Amino acid sequence: MLVRPANTGEASDDFAHRSTSQERTVMTNAISTPPVPYNEPVLNYRPGSPERQAVEQELQRQKSEVAAIPLYINGERIFTEKTEKVVCPHLHQHVIAEVSQANEDQVSDAVNAALEARKSWAKLPWEQRASVFLKAAELISGKYRARINAATMLGQSKTVHQAEIDAACELIDFLRFNVHFMSRILSEQPVSSPGVWNRTESRGLEGFVYAITPFNFTAIGANLPTAPAMMGCSVLWKPAPTAMHSAWVVMEILEEAGLPAGVINMVPGDPIKVSSVA
Repeated sequence: MLVRPANTGEASDDFAHRSTSQERTVMTNAISTPPVPYNEPVLNYRPGSPERQAVEQELQRQKSEVAAIPLYINGERIFTEKTEKVVCPHLHQHVIAEVSQANEDQVSDAVNAALEARKSWAKLPWEQRASVFLKAAELISGKYRARINAATMLGQSKTVHQAEIDAACELIDFLRFNVHFMSRILSEQPVSSPGVWNRTESRGLEGFVYAITPFNFTAIGANLPTAPAMMGCSVLWKPAPTAMHSAWVVMEILEEAGLPAGVINMVPGDPIKVSSVA
């Protein structure tokens, strides 16, 4: 614990400033155990149920607008002149979003943002990284459940049950169980011979992870960038163009959960252009 002296003028003010800075960087000596993960309960969406009413209202809201989906580079939302439409696969004439498309310079900016963000992100205690994704799981379980399910139903043509077990339950399970598995990876240590104490440390990859994710499962699309980020990596994320509506919701949730700028940079765009820069 840092104890500040009584106020004696400028010197104490300077000490308070330095103490606050030190508090932000001090490492805890606690051996942390994350919450025990459990499978998210699957809601039934029976007629008249609160969850059914919520998703029906959200479907109507999302169907009534054309969302403008930006790039996410270093925490900034970037809208471009070049866009691509997102339509309902079951209703091709119904446009639900216009997605900004990254050019080569913007992909390069995203790569540089990832490389820079990794420096501080990788140094964070694993518990602080884990807390971001546990918070995201809680947001999906409650506040954003109807929104991410409706986005998956419209953008990927899933029934409410298919969306529930994918976009909500499986994604929540990925986030919670991955924190648990991370803690197991970090706690597994080599055997030590007499007189020797062998220890191993796990760290994120150097450089960045390029996550090209599929269209068919919202949960897999979100897991491929978040799993390495959890372990201390930074990520360039290119979602499938036919899953952009739900990917956008995932980025919004991660930001609200406290993910620092530049850790995951979302760059929809021409796959050849994006990949050539990466």
